[in-house]
Amino acid sequence: MDTRDTPAPATGFDPDAFLVVPPRTFEDLRVGEVFRAPSRTLTDAHAAAFQTVSADNHPVHYDAEWARRHGHSAPVVHGLQVLAFTAPGATLFPHFIGEVFISFLELSCTFLAEVHSGDTLYPALTITGLEPRGEEGVVVTEATIHNQRGELVLSGQHKYLLRRG
Repeated sequence: MDTRDTPAPATGFDPDAFLVVPPRTFEDLRVGEVFRAPSRTLTDAHAAAFQTVSADNHPVHYDAEWARRHGHSAPVVHGLQVLAFTAPGATLFPHFIGEVFISFLELSCTFLAEVHSGDTLYPALTITGLEPRGEEGVVVTEATIHNQRGELVLSGQHKYLLRRG
């Protein structure tokens, strides 16, 4: 028997009571709000997994001797892997906007310092702009990642399209 289309029994159960945070609208968001992701320490296993998924087999990412001969203190974590730490889903941001979210429009970033296995990364998204556009609105965030020494290793921007009203 297929029960996917069968309504749940009237037991007082409310799936909305299980939301992580109360949903917000475009109008509820404020410039300056910060959404932080939990810190994460990168390991050789993370780098190897990303290398497998991306098929990026440049020796700067896995060959310690090659990296040293070319001026790096150790193999360098893939830049796109570092960028992935700015994924909004690592923060509570998508939980706040889940009901009004339409799409992730664009992103940009600048890699400011090398990241190596053993580094701990601290990602954050900060709302820097709210651009109403009729029935929709664009949320602009600054994406940053600092390492355990407080160095900014990545700076960028994300834009999201949300329904308004």
